[in-house]
Amino acid sequence: MIYFLIYLFLEVSVSMNIASSIGTLATFAELIVSALIGFIIMANFRVTLVQSMQALMNKSISMEAFQRLNVFTILGAILLILPGFLGDIIGICLQFSFFATLFANKVLHKTTYTENQNFSEGKNDEIIDVEIIDDSHTRLK
Repeated sequence: MIYFLIYLFLEVSVSMNIASSIGTLATFAELIVSALIGFIIMANFRVTLVQSMQALMNKSISMEAFQRLNVFTILGAILLILPGFLGDIIGICLQFSFFATLFANKVLHKTTYTENQNFSEGKNDEIIDVEIIDDSHTRLK
């Protein structure tokens, strides 16, 4: 909730500053053009999805990259459709995979470790080293 309020505050601030600089007619034209671009991206998403699926089947991209590219493409298109300059700037940046990856790494703070990395780097704190002693061979006196 706090992130939404911060985004809303920044959106209003940026939009007011840019709108006062470029004027009413240019602001209206920008809103219409960015919404049209967002709708075009949404309409062409099927083609983009098919291309991403072919790249996934050819193993040229990973499943994580496939998901990231498609989710951020849709998110960027939605931000372009919604009015506001900050949303438009973020929406355009999310259409490029470099910025989408940068956004995912910085904002989502998602790090992935494979099991081999966990063992080799000593990062797995859940492993307990145990010695098992077999008591079946002891005699009772």
